[in-house]
Formats: sequence, C-alpha cells, structure tokens
Amino acid sequence: MHSETRSYRTGGRETVRDLTADCAGFVDGRGDGLLHVFVPHATAGLAIIETGAGSDDDLLAALGDLLPADDRWRHRHGSPGHGRSHVMPALVPPYATVPVLGGRLALGTWQSVCLVDLNVDNAEREVRFSFLGDGAGAGQERGER
Repeated sequence: MHSETRSYRTGGRETVRDLTADCAGFVDGRGDGLLHVFVPHATAGLAIIETGAGSDDDLLAALGDLLPADDRWRHRHGSPGHGRSHVMPALVPPYATVPVLGGRLALGTWQSVCLVDLNVDNAEREVRFSFLGDGAGAGQERGER
C-alpha cells in the first residue's frame, strides 16, 4: 500500500473541487488495484459525479435544498447554518474508492472524483490518497510502500 496526503484550499464559499487529475497522477504506473480517497474532516465529503456541465452546481443546489444554511441546526458554532456541514457527510461520504487498471483510473467517461465542501469556516482541507494494489506498478519499482 502507498499513501499520500495533500492539502487543498477550498476558500470561503461552498465548493465542488475536481480532484481527478490528482487522483490520476497518484496512481499513474502503479498497476492494478484500488484508489481509496479519504477526507479526514467532519464537514467535507467526496463524490463521483460529472463536472463542467452544471452537475457540480446542481449538487450544491440540491444540498442547499436538503440542508439549508439557516438556524434550524442544533450544532450552532461558526457561520449561520454551520450545523448542516456536519450532517452532509451522511449524504456525501468522506471517502470514495475507484478501480485502477494498468495504472489508470477506471472511471466512466463523465465521472470525476470531487471534494465537496459546504463549510465556509474552514478553507484548508486535507485529502488522503491510498493505493492498494498488486505491486506491479512503478511505485513498487521505486521501493515505495
């Protein structure tokens, strides 16, 4: 297994950030296996969706409808509606797993791996990439674990 943690700045607004290029770079040449992506935060998640055609904005709109940023939440510190960010990972989990074949992500044509963050109070996010594989890829040749 090989793991790496990367930091991302999500800014002070709700966002869907495409991580697919970083995922692809991480698994490049590693052989067959699984990429597991994990966000160690209580207020962020990962989604595999289409991006660039409005689906990312649609996801944020749907989450806004399901989890409004108002004063209904019992978890009340931070910005108004912050409690909804703590509920979101039940709908958009903090993990995703993608098959890797020949060192390439086996995603569908329109699928992207995206970080989803509704928490405007925390602009820095960490994402852990882990490759679990057969050991036939370039990572093993370099002596990585």
